[in-house]
This record gives sequence, structure tokens and C-alpha cells, in this order.
Amino acid sequence: MKKILITGVNSYVGNSFEKWVSDYPEQYSVDKISLRDGSWKEKDFSGYDVVLHVAGIAHQKETKENAHFYYKVNRDLAFEVAQKAKGEGVKQFIFLSSMSVYGMDKGVIHKYTPANPKSNYGKSKLQAEGLIKSLDDDYFRIAILRPPMIYGKGCKGNYQRLAKLAMKSPLFPDVNNKRSMIYIDNLSELIRLLIDGFEEGIYFPQNEEYVCTSDMVRTIAETHGCNIRLTKLFNYPIRLFRFSIIDKVFGDLVYEKTLSTNKNKPKIDFIGFEESIKMTEGWHEKNSNTL
Repeated sequence: MKKILITGVNSYVGNSFEKWVSDYPEQYSVDKISLRDGSWKEKDFSGYDVVLHVAGIAHQKETKENAHFYYKVNRDLAFEVAQKAKGEGVKQFIFLSSMSVYGMDKGVIHKYTPANPKSNYGKSKLQAEGLIKSLDDDYFRIAILRPPMIYGKGCKGNYQRLAKLAMKSPLFPDVNNKRSMIYIDNLSELIRLLIDGFEEGIYFPQNEEYVCTSDMVRTIAETHGCNIRLTKLFNYPIRLFRFSIIDKVFGDLVYEKTLSTNKNKPKIDFIGFEESIKMTEGWHEKNSNTL
């Protein structure tokens, strides 16, 4: 039995992972702790095999006033937790970082793409990675995850904005773009396999297929029985006005596939894109109630 400690009681990734491994009660025991005050420092880590560190600041508008909180929470607190874990005999530390460490709104991220974060979120995550990696040795293995956009039932962020558009708008731009994304259950399965294999290194989790934003919006609409028409009428102004927000929605931003399919990486049985949207939008629950 693997004993897992999740840091962050309100984390979407942490809570989703806890639910995912609850299907394996004979294999995993999961506890969670809050890091909001100093009481976590009194917690005994020595009985755990793994610490999954998912606590952090995200999905907030960055300002000069809150900049220091990113470094206090995403970097300093993460390093403190890792130090405590190592000092008390935990064998593996899994750190949730982000694709934001590359500072890119568009393009292809490959093996030699340098990390060059632009936001305080990305900078604090990258700095945390460096500090935590300094603790790595044969007795304390570090696994770092740099996921792209995570979506799933109950998620926050850009997916929810797209879902609202899908159900309210009669039209949406028909843009043939590619985005790396990961469905939360696929991410949870990767974390489970990292724990099983006592893995270390940097991981670039993504769905098996790249996602087209227009296809995602259409699939969400269809899942709810909504009619939405994809049109190329907006394509010219989208190409003309390449603001950051437009690039985040309609630009290409992907991990090169080989980063995630290296023969040394754990093999995941992926939940496919259309099925992941149905599960995110509760399609199975709605339809089972009508049978």
C-alpha cells in the first residue's frame, strides 16, 4: 500500500486525484493537509511514501500588489514542504508546475525550448522547480509535472469560459488551431503511474490528440443539445489583431508529441477527447436519468 500526502485541501488536481485513486482502496491511502497556516509544520511526514504538492496560487489576475504572494506560495512554501518531506524520510516528491514556465502564447515546445516565463505565476513555478530539484538524490526522487490547460468537471479557468460561450452563442469562429490540453482523469492516471513506478524527472502531460478550440466548443454545444454554427467570418480580424488573449484561445500552442510519448515515460490508457468532454459536461449522468 502506497501512503500519499496531498498538500492543498482545495486543489482541483489534488481532489480529483484523490477521487481517482479511491477506485484502488487496496493500493493507496490518501491524506490531505492545508498549508494556509503554520500548523502543517507540526504534521509528521515520516509515514508517507509520497508527497503530492499541488497547493499554489493560480487563476488570479496578476498585479503589482499581489506579485510577492506568487513567490511566497508557489516557490518558498513549495520548497519548505519539499525540505520537510526529505528530512522526514519521504521517498518521492511530485510537484505540480505548469506549461507557463515557457512563457509562450503560441508555438511548439520541444526538447530544447528554453524556459522563459513572463508571468509571476510562471516565474515562481520555475524558480520552485530549481530549488526542489536541488534536493533530488537516490533516496528522494523528484517528479515535476508541466501540464498545459487542464479541464474536467468542476475545473476553473478558460474551459469554463468556452463552455459558457458554447451554450449561449449561435456563432463561433471556425479556426483550425492546435492546443495541448489534458483531461483531469488522464492527468490523475499519469500521477498514479508515477507513484507506482517511483518515477523522477520532468513530465509534459497532454492528451493523446491535440485539441482544436473550435472543435471543443462545438463538441460542448452538441453535448448539451445546443446549436452552434462555426463560421470563418471572424478569421481575418482574428489574424489581424493578434492580442495575447486571442493567441491563448485561437493560436497554436503545443508540446511536441515526443515529449509526452518517450519510451521511458509511463504508458497511459487515455480517455479520448469526445468522451472527456461528455464526462466533463455530465452527459452520462443526464442521459442515464432519462432512461
